Amino acid sequence: MSDHNTKYEQLDEETLFIVSQTFKALSDPTRIRILHLLGEKECSVSEIAEELSLMQSTVSHQLRFLKNLRLVKFRRAGTTLYYSIDDEHVMTLLHQSIHHARHD
Repeated sequence: MSDHNTKYEQLDEETLFIVSQTFKALSDPTRIRILHLLGEKECSVSEIAEELSLMQSTVSHQLRFLKNLRLVKFRRAGTTLYYSIDDEHVMTLLHQSIHHARHD
């Protein structure tokens, strides 16, 4: 409940853009599956592709999108990149959405 004496603060353009891109990221079933998996464990592109039965090119494309939004990060081990979650706030949103969808 808002306080009637508090002045309404509009969202700036940058904040609006970031929020809309975050929800765009969470609006795609493939990206949701990838984020959900990475919330459980760090994975390489090939591990994600195998675990989720996706083509590696699809996984790479989606990871690039998620990395540009700083939702995932990677570390290099030799020639392999291992991806993990880089934004716990978004994971909280994802988990709450999953809980909401499963709630009776």
